[in-house]
Amino acid sequence: MLEIGLVILGFLGMEIFSWAFHKYLMHGVLWSIHKTHHQKQLGHFELNDLFSVFFGSIAIILIVFGSGDFDYRFWIGCGITLYGLVYFILHDILIHRRAIKWKRPADYYLDGITRAHRAHHQSNQRDDSVSFGLLLVPRRYFKQRKDKTRTYINNH
Repeated sequence: MLEIGLVILGFLGMEIFSWAFHKYLMHGVLWSIHKTHHQKQLGHFELNDLFSVFFGSIAIILIVFGSGDFDYRFWIGCGITLYGLVYFILHDILIHRRAIKWKRPADYYLDGITRAHRAHHQSNQRDDSVSFGLLLVPRRYFKQRKDKTRTYINNH
């Protein structure tokens, strides 16, 4: 039971950490890397993908060092890895349609986080963005739209 709690802690901790990291560092001193995500891309990859490599490396290190005794590091690393998988599916596949061009299912929650992410991308400037979270976004993005058409953030 403790293990499940540690996985949840790693997962939720990543949402909180990544919100702050995104708002204060990626839209701050690391903007030169992150701005590639706010610009139209010609290829499949962007410099901003280095952040995924960085976070993935932290998860791998925790899992490797915690795997001997399956201690807290292992389980927190699993939570971070699970967050990375959810991030990839929601952000890269369903919102940006980067890796796989799946049709996004009609879903109240997915529509809300997509609207929040679209609001974040309305600006390609460092200081004009809103809504920095992935899973936890302001409630106003979940209000029902009168227009039922779907839009994707397809800047790639």
